[in-house]
Amino acid sequence: MISLSNGHKFEYMAASGALGPGGKGWLWEQPLRWLGLLDVTLFTTVLKTITLFPRRGNYRWYNPFRCVRVIRDGVHNAFGLTNGGLDWWCRKIGPKIDSKRAPAIGSIFGETGELVEMTRRLNDFDLVGLELNDSCPNSGDDLLGHNQRTIEKCEAVANESRFPVILKVSPVHDVENIVPHIGGWIEALSINSVPKAMFCPDQPGPFDRFGGGAYSGKVAQPFTWAMVDRLVALSSIPVIGPSVWDYPDIAGLRRRGVKAISFGGIFLPHPLRPTAFVRRDLQESAGNAG
Repeated sequence: MISLSNGHKFEYMAASGALGPGGKGWLWEQPLRWLGLLDVTLFTTVLKTITLFPRRGNYRWYNPFRCVRVIRDGVHNAFGLTNGGLDWWCRKIGPKIDSKRAPAIGSIFGETGELVEMTRRLNDFDLVGLELNDSCPNSGDDLLGHNQRTIEKCEAVANESRFPVILKVSPVHDVENIVPHIGGWIEALSINSVPKAMFCPDQPGPFDRFGGGAYSGKVAQPFTWAMVDRLVALSSIPVIGPSVWDYPDIAGLRRRGVKAISFGGIFLPHPLRPTAFVRRDLQESAGNAG
């Protein structure tokens, strides 16, 4: 379990965007909520990443499969940070957040000055934390060679945020030259999906026109779980384990030293699994304790 400096504790996380912009599930998942098959209160949910200004990205509501595909044991997406921007979020999403009922973490992406402005305004809302997403594989950014820039972003956001800050890194990040320098600002580390350029660089794909996209789910585990090992070995900052696809993956991640479990791409093809897995895990933990 991860215990943040503001007292919020969590063991299960819904990754950024997995439960929609407001953390209550996408429109097509609402019947599952009404039936109790999808329980958002079991998770500390990271909301969909926002940018300072609206960003069109690649997603189109009328054609979602333009940039999202379910593949065997995973999901391939090139969403591209589609969002309405900070002003839209502050009007439409922020006022509806109730972290006492369903804990929510905001997620932001941008350059340092933009991050500072977003952080200041998000301080007014009922969040339990703030995720600095410095690793979107569909943003067009080169994630290599910007170690100092990442460190500076961590410092800037932490100095402005009234919430604990989580840094979201990519498997391609040079974390050995980043993580040792952020311990005073960052309270947990999460891991993003795997860019196509790392996953299968020489194979053509359906989202090459969008930069290739990224992979999540079981197919990503060789990359994301190796990243878990790197992060756990680097520092004492708690690591949130990604890429859960089957129930035994939870135990597999815990053996690697993670302090919390993240459910991401699994929500798209298997929206019932995260709730079922958490309920089973809680039940088994209670049985073992008894």
